[in-house]
Amino acid sequence: MTATSLTPQRFFAERFGIAKESLGRILGGMLGKAVDDGDIYFEYLVSEAISLEDGVVKKASKSITQGAGVRAIADSRTGYGYSDDITIENLALAAQTARAIASDTAKSGAVAVGQSQHTPHDLYPVQTFPTEVPLRTKIDLLLKIDQIARSYDPRITKVFASLASQQKIVLIATADGLVVGDILPLLRLSVSCIAEHGTNRQTGTHGGGGRFEFDFLLDEERYVRYAREAARQAIVNLDAIDAPAGYLDVVLGPGWPGILLHEAVGHGLEGDFNRKKVSAFSGRIGEQVASPLVTVVDDGTLPGRRGSLNIDDEGTPTGRTTLIENGVLRGYLQDRLNARLMGLPLTGNGRRESYAHIPMPRMTNTFMLPGESDPEDIIRSVQHGLYAVNFGGGQVDITNGKFVFSASEAYLIENGKVTRPVKGATLIGNGPDVLTRVSMVGNDLRLDEGVGTCGKDGQSVPVGVGLPTIRVDGITVGGTQR
Repeated sequence: MTATSLTPQRFFAERFGIAKESLGRILGGMLGKAVDDGDIYFEYLVSEAISLEDGVVKKASKSITQGAGVRAIADSRTGYGYSDDITIENLALAAQTARAIASDTAKSGAVAVGQSQHTPHDLYPVQTFPTEVPLRTKIDLLLKIDQIARSYDPRITKVFASLASQQKIVLIATADGLVVGDILPLLRLSVSCIAEHGTNRQTGTHGGGGRFEFDFLLDEERYVRYAREAARQAIVNLDAIDAPAGYLDVVLGPGWPGILLHEAVGHGLEGDFNRKKVSAFSGRIGEQVASPLVTVVDDGTLPGRRGSLNIDDEGTPTGRTTLIENGVLRGYLQDRLNARLMGLPLTGNGRRESYAHIPMPRMTNTFMLPGESDPEDIIRSVQHGLYAVNFGGGQVDITNGKFVFSASEAYLIENGKVTRPVKGATLIGNGPDVLTRVSMVGNDLRLDEGVGTCGKDGQSVPVGVGLPTIRVDGITVGGTQR
């Protein structure tokens, strides 16, 4: 089959003999007095990964993963069974297992979830799957990137470049008769550079991707920018001084710094944490939780974006959900289970890592909407502070919103001007509290380049983040005390 003629229903019917009538019988046998809801999730995944180190291919792999999972839900209890051998017999056995686990508790009489009013999207049409592009084309691209990065500065001593691509086909059958599928391409190109000067050794990373044709990465302007940006960061960090420690005004740059918003605030707005009342935002819908300048949305409908989906992993079309509007908490991100138990609308945010995992509320593309301030005016407004442009790792406690993030590229702001680069800066704070101290929001909203991966309860899914330039009046910065 070609990419244009392939449909999920046809694919699973022809490859595994899965007919719609069989799905109905399996689901019908699973449901009963003790089970409120259920679904069957099929997945066929082709993955390819290539890595280059110092101009030499170090690893190249291609794999196929397939399987199906059956879920039974009784009140808040979930039973799940799955198999990597897709047959009607194994699906029936998985359904019996799921029902046995879930029906160990009595039915509560909760109202079943209604179908979303949205229509399915077509956010990432492809003519050729990225996994079908010749290997030679991909290796040649990585070799060009290696050369470009090395030529940026003689102090670049090592270059690592990697390329990952996927083709995923999913089919979902729900207890209320919906049978819907999706075909999802995914690309990710990563570049890391090491710069050395004497004993000083620093790194820089960059990259991008999304749900596009492979030609997206063959655009010369794009891959040259990825390579030079990784090299530039490494060279900048060679000249960085130790970051100051203290309570500073902080300006967050546009784009990838939205990862702080994702971690420190976004997870706390997922439905399961709020249903269980363990989030700092639990029970606060309608309350002022942020500066009036702050509006945060989650949008899974942006064409080609890494976090976008035509349908979520429960078959619900994705949408644009306003989480915080002018500082007021408006809603949470929901999957079927938590929407039903909380009596709130579906948002199309039920996501899972694979057929071997149960879905849960997860973000798609989460970002703050732009404001009216000129980014240069925001910088000029700070007499002494920190300008954080890129972030590395971070941690957050959902129950109280406390976070710690390390800045991989940051600069001092002195007398309203960006001056010296600093290293070793960490931002320490509380997500809900930080949002209340956003005093300026730039007009330069930028989404990340398409490299984000989010982890939750042992599951990883691709996501997007975004942010305009913002000023936060006071964050604890960990660095070197002077």
